Amino acid sequence: MKKQFGFTLVEIAIVLVIIGLLLGGVLKGQELINNAKAKNIENEVTNIRTAIYSYQDRYRALPGDDNKADRFTGITTCTDNCGNSNGTIEGVFNSSTDNVESRLFWLHLRNAGLIEGATNDQAQPNNVFNGLIGISSETLTGVNIPGIYIGFSNIPANIAIIIESRLDDGKPNSGSIQANKNADGSAVSSYTEGELYRLYFAL
Repeated sequence: MKKQFGFTLVEIAIVLVIIGLLLGGVLKGQELINNAKAKNIENEVTNIRTAIYSYQDRYRALPGDDNKADRFTGITTCTDNCGNSNGTIEGVFNSSTDNVESRLFWLHLRNAGLIEGATNDQAQPNNVFNGLIGISSETLTGVNIPGIYIGFSNIPANIAIIIESRLDDGKPNSGSIQANKNADGSAVSSYTEGELYRLYFAL
């Protein structure tokens, strides 16, 4: 009679344990990556707030809104490159139009040496998800943050949930961190896995 070859129950159990350990390691690794990316967003917010307060302390003005930004050698005239000093940041946070305050904000900070970049550059920096980081006071659909806020586009739902759980109330339509849909800026009442959002932090 021909001898049958195969796996014993013990061997199968060992293989299943190894597969389980590998899957657990992969999932844990993904969790660590997600937490690191969420922390990166949080650090960006902290750095921007610090740059704003440093600018205000030095120049008694809000970057982007500063009507005397021609003090900088990289800004020779206030014709286009200064704000109106009314205490707000005009223009949407993700504007692509030069000389609106939401883009002059970055120009002023770069000229003050408070963030990196060329002194003639008004472009918003990118975040870790290849979206934009911006600032504005403009009214948003589904978002009720009074005053100035820092905006991040292209944020995955799972990252938004991590940040909300650590810093706010977990809801996209209340608190000091709020959100709307990345695709069209429409209002949302909860985060949906797989969706992308624009995330806003009160200054």
